[in-house]
Amino acid sequence: MLSIEHIREHPNEVREALKTRGEDDSITEILELDTAIRSAITERDNLNAERNRVSKELGQARSQGQGVSEEARVHMREIGNQADALNEKTKELGTRMSELMLTIPNLPQGDVPLGESDSDSVIIRQVGEPQIMDFEPKPHWDLGEELGIIDFERGTKLAGSRFYTMQGYGPKLERAVIAFMLDLHSTKHGYTEISLPAVVKRDIMEGSGNLPKFEDNLYHDVEDDLWLIPTAEVPITNLYRDEIIPANTLPIKYVAQTPCFRREKASAGRDTRGIKRVHQFNKVEMYQFVEPETSNDDLEKLVDDAEDVCRQLGFTYRVLALSTGDMGFASSKTYDIEVWAAGCQEWLEVSSCSNCTDFQARRSNIRYRAEGGGRPRIPHTLNGSGLALPRVIIAIMENNQQPDGSIIIPDVLRPYTGFDVIPAKAS
Repeated sequence: MLSIEHIREHPNEVREALKTRGEDDSITEILELDTAIRSAITERDNLNAERNRVSKELGQARSQGQGVSEEARVHMREIGNQADALNEKTKELGTRMSELMLTIPNLPQGDVPLGESDSDSVIIRQVGEPQIMDFEPKPHWDLGEELGIIDFERGTKLAGSRFYTMQGYGPKLERAVIAFMLDLHSTKHGYTEISLPAVVKRDIMEGSGNLPKFEDNLYHDVEDDLWLIPTAEVPITNLYRDEIIPANTLPIKYVAQTPCFRREKASAGRDTRGIKRVHQFNKVEMYQFVEPETSNDDLEKLVDDAEDVCRQLGFTYRVLALSTGDMGFASSKTYDIEVWAAGCQEWLEVSSCSNCTDFQARRSNIRYRAEGGGRPRIPHTLNGSGLALPRVIIAIMENNQQPDGSIIIPDVLRPYTGFDVIPAKAS
């Protein structure tokens, strides 16, 4: 959530920043509500002061044995009724203002590329070149079925389109990749592994910035008002909700593996083949609570942590700075990491790393005590996939396939898989 003080002091700057994100201008209504609320509060406080003054005078009159006129009683009631009405008005205005504030995205930083879509994002660097095979590589949807490790038909039978099952070497490979990434981040990169619920309350979704903006893209248990998480970012953001983090604690770095659930309504018709865009998938997520002064440097390090997974798996990959129109709702600056998949001949996004500045922490009422004391401050939050499956599985399968249809397992995964190759099925 943006600071109302910042909106109040820099309205035109905020308007222009939101325009670069393709957002409608709701700042005018917010400022009008802010003015009305402050005016109502001032009027209410004046009435309460008047009520206290008159009440004191009446009390003194009684203590001196003097009677209280009906006119004085009526005046007191009128003051009380007016103050109560202003209280209700303030609540109503405040509710509307809170609703609007929750719909405003974070403001992009000054060095974020301007643009309306992903076509305006900028490639920062590329590591490696797409490999050229001496045979016609197959896409993962063919490989998976031929090897008997991915079953699209039975997934659809169980849950509908964009679901699948894995068996045999498939789930073992995915489990190995997850374990490898968790160990890498927790032992080499300094993250603390954490286990999390896959369902959360409404206010937790609001704190991370998923509600109310993306309600249509979330799975919802209406009876208990619980929501299936689209990413571990959601519960981790709210670990310190309504708390003050002690001094000398930041940075706090967590890594978690969770299932993720997304309805993908906005992407209907896109990437329908294979397992590139599905409703349920596993993801390893990195998350940090950091000092505001270091957050952009910390973001660069977080991106490198994600890149390290790509390097160790032997991927060809590239890093993109997302444009203003392509960033996530809570982000002020985002880098995407895309890996090359030789079978489907595509760059596939496996990680999105963002600096959300104080946006999520403000929504979740998270503060921390600075080392030098003083008033509690609002930390910055960072998040990044480290990495997301099943696209990692796609890249491993397609880039390591052999002419006979077998798949060679990357060296770093072999201690986790217990096998070096997924053998081709005998014809």
